Amino acid sequence: MQLNGCTCWDEPLRSIAVATGRDIEYQADGVVMRGRMAVPEGEGPFPGVLVAHEANGLDDYQVGRAATLAELGYAAFAFDYHGGGKVFTDREEMFARLEELGSDVERIRALANASLAVLLAEPKVDPSRVAAIGFCFGETVVMELARTGADIKAVVGFHPGLNILRPGDSRHITGSVLMCVGADDPIIPPERRNAFEEEMRSAKVDWRMNLYGGVLHSFTHPRSTTMGIPGLKYDQLAAERSWRAMIDLFNEVF
Repeated sequence: MQLNGCTCWDEPLRSIAVATGRDIEYQADGVVMRGRMAVPEGEGPFPGVLVAHEANGLDDYQVGRAATLAELGYAAFAFDYHGGGKVFTDREEMFARLEELGSDVERIRALANASLAVLLAEPKVDPSRVAAIGFCFGETVVMELARTGADIKAVVGFHPGLNILRPGDSRHITGSVLMCVGADDPIIPPERRNAFEEEMRSAKVDWRMNLYGGVLHSFTHPRSTTMGIPGLKYDQLAAERSWRAMIDLFNEVF
């Protein structure tokens, strides 16, 4: 498998404080996972959003995404697909983990389904209004969840890998799909985009892809350039535009 969206950050960023945020431990893949639930104040029920972190793990910046969503009125669960809340600082160790995980589609789907169960167990979540978003490799995780036929109203990928691990399974997707891609992302060439588009068309999915001119990979993470990896660069405007596109889709499907 070709690994896409594999970034790791030496230091986590500060998360945004949310009064109702709490850490949750749950079992998946034979290990303890650690995620963060962030819920708006009020009785609800609120739309629920799963948040799949980038390849490095659930760092504080990824936790902050759930907090931001809670401030916007969504109950968000930033989940862990590595185990133990691990955040990789060794790139080779991270690549090995992704190689292992990416070669087993059923394992990815089991991890995603376990996180969905946690989100749906939150009393303030409306189970009929659930979305899933993923960053880099996290997009692969949430798309595989959607390909199980899970009742997900929207799936959003930011600088996604666009992996198709089991061709044809996209026919099980029931919700809308939005992919936000840097047009000049060297990790995701046009050929990869074309293959993804064909998969969506063949499966008759309600899909859209936003391309951001002059934008590279990992454009939503402010620390992406600190790793010195070619092809990675934060772009504030693209990050803001893609986030607005996500909110627009949520408004549509919810």
